[in-house]
Amino acid sequence: MIAIVDFGSGNLRSVEKAFRHLGVPVEVTDDPARVATARGVVLPGVGSFGPAARALKERGLDLAVRRTVAEGRPFLGICLGLQLLLDSSEEAPLESGLGLVRGRVVAFDRSRLRGLGLKVPHMGWSQVAASAPEGGGGLPGLEDGAHYYFVHSYHAVPDDASWVAARADHGGAFCAAIGRGHVWATQFHPEKSHRSGLRILEAFAGLRGP
Repeated sequence: MIAIVDFGSGNLRSVEKAFRHLGVPVEVTDDPARVATARGVVLPGVGSFGPAARALKERGLDLAVRRTVAEGRPFLGICLGLQLLLDSSEEAPLESGLGLVRGRVVAFDRSRLRGLGLKVPHMGWSQVAASAPEGGGGLPGLEDGAHYYFVHSYHAVPDDASWVAARADHGGAFCAAIGRGHVWATQFHPEKSHRSGLRILEAFAGLRGP
């Protein structure tokens, strides 16, 4: 069973529906014990960094996610679920993230992008380029050059560039996905990215933890 972490954020049901479409057994749960013992864990998220980080801690789900990663079980973060893996975010400077990936989350420069005729949030379909430098784990299932669906105003900046598995462009290149070993995360929404996104979920479901 794959656990989809419910910490009060939106987008749970669309992720659940995508996995069920693939025939993958999943359970939406806010029970840390269920998360800590699941074969794989998905941390989705739509919303703000601060309230989400607090909700994870208040429910003990932060410890369950850390245990998942420490024990080598497959983990997938989606959108805000990627950002929460980092140390901090400009969106909530006083709130700490999970710190599983060293780095920070930064805002798109609204004034600069406005001058380029671009909007914030970055919303819609964007082409993604695979970017797995030496030492990086890449993102299984990712189609280099395919288009994926984004909705976000902030993006992750890992300290170690080898975490970056894919990049997209919105007035400049930004991290669209990370990947190393059994830990993956996407800034885009694979569950809303049609066949290209489903391939990533299918590849994740095919992983096996210890």
